[in-house]
Amino acid sequence: MHMSTVNREGEMEGDRVYENRVGKIVQEKKESKSEFMQCSELPLHFQTSLIFSQDVSANSMIIKLALRQFTHRYISSFFLVGIPGLQTFHCWIGIPVFVLFALGLLVNSTIISTIKLEPSLHQPMYFFLCMLAVNDMALTSSTAPKMLGIFWLDAHRFDFSICLAQMYFIHTFCIAESALLVAMAFDRYGAICIPLRYTTILTTPVVLKMGLTGMIRASLMVLPCPLLIKRLPYYTKYVINHAYCEHMAVVKLASANTLINRAYGISVALSVMVLDLGLIATSYIKILQAVFRLSSQNARSKALGTCAAHVCTILVSYTPALFSFLTHRIGKKVPPSIHIIFASLYLLVPPAVNPLVYGVKTKQIRDRVVSLFFPNKKISEN
Repeated sequence: MHMSTVNREGEMEGDRVYENRVGKIVQEKKESKSEFMQCSELPLHFQTSLIFSQDVSANSMIIKLALRQFTHRYISSFFLVGIPGLQTFHCWIGIPVFVLFALGLLVNSTIISTIKLEPSLHQPMYFFLCMLAVNDMALTSSTAPKMLGIFWLDAHRFDFSICLAQMYFIHTFCIAESALLVAMAFDRYGAICIPLRYTTILTTPVVLKMGLTGMIRASLMVLPCPLLIKRLPYYTKYVINHAYCEHMAVVKLASANTLINRAYGISVALSVMVLDLGLIATSYIKILQAVFRLSSQNARSKALGTCAAHVCTILVSYTPALFSFLTHRIGKKVPPSIHIIFASLYLLVPPAVNPLVYGVKTKQIRDRVVSLFFPNKKISEN
């Protein structure tokens, strides 16, 4: 009995000495080789395997297998920070976000109602404007509510699938808006450069097909983005330093090689900007050539006046988009808060400003809106 007790105590002491020795060797390994930096988090039998393995590749495999087994768990939700560095001002930042959201819904619904109720506005230009208003309402509705939840309710958690859905709809509506701006540029080109054939070319079915084509193009171009993200493993990183689920912000959190995702995202952004801006620029070059051929100064002013609202809309839509795109990829010294503010303005400002621009610059819409809200007010014929 006494001998067995002594043997057990000796075995226990030997185990303690062995464990101390293992721990000491592991510590030395950690200090000498960077690949062992995480080995103290592994179970003892994995640490022992690392110590007695002389093959560096085998050691790396052991670490990867162990970390995958004991620490890799697929995340189910993301944490949206909002605007990094300005968390204390979130409550105040939510006020302009709410104003832009409410204003966007109000003015766009007013434009849609005005065009629908007024037969004289059933023309290609106003049909495109109506499509733009619907798209803007969808865009701001897919972004602003979650922003307000973050800023006012501290609702930072966002389910993984819902985040991907928001990302898909945001980018789809952005590309669809770009396509509508191209269609509106073509409409102005037809009205000014080929006025005699304008009504026969841009019929109502053609206008509807152009709008539908733009939406289908946007849907198909963005669809691979969430599908490619679904194949990526997301284990430990779940904090998105953004106010909404933006494509590159989500891709950066993946625990794998994201070269395909990055390359596809950049190729889509560049192709849309280059193609659409190229088509818009070509249309306006042709328009300017046609305008400067006119002999009457009054005719020139009138022709250019019909394009003013569209040009303002292009500037409002593309300026923050280009700034956001460039700072996200090459503006390393731009603070993240500035980038996120501009990215958010790109989604909130155009839907609120576009209808106001067209309402102010386009006399037909301005007069009909006034007559809609003030039936007894006499409208000027000038």
